[in-house]
Amino acid sequence: QVQLVESGGGLVQAGGSLRLSCAASGRTFSSYAMGWFRQAPGKERKFVAAINWSGRNTDYTDSVKGRFTISRDNAKNTVYLQMNSLKPEDTAVYYCAASRESYSGNSRRYDYWGQGTQVTVSS
Repeated sequence: QVQLVESGGGLVQAGGSLRLSCAASGRTFSSYAMGWFRQAPGKERKFVAAINWSGRNTDYTDSVKGRFTISRDNAKNTVYLQMNSLKPEDTAVYYCAASRESYSGNSRRYDYWGQGTQVTVSS
């Protein structure tokens, strides 16, 4: 069992930056691939970024490439999402998730989810 708690969301102006953190419980964090997803009001949850267990491999949805960076610190049981050059369309609730499988953009492959953290980008 893995419990995930996100933090770092908030209100920021367009062009600004935020860093989201996701702290995981359990001793096996390093064996999980991790992902970030987001859900805007009235829309379905969508993939943002993913990272494999070691941190050497990452993947991003096209709309955030070059602006967002996913990373992890297995010693701290934490995964991060650095978000730069934020745009109003990045406004959403951001969720982190853990997968026993290889890192993926498919939400169905994730076994555990956090409660989400709100990110609001004003224009």
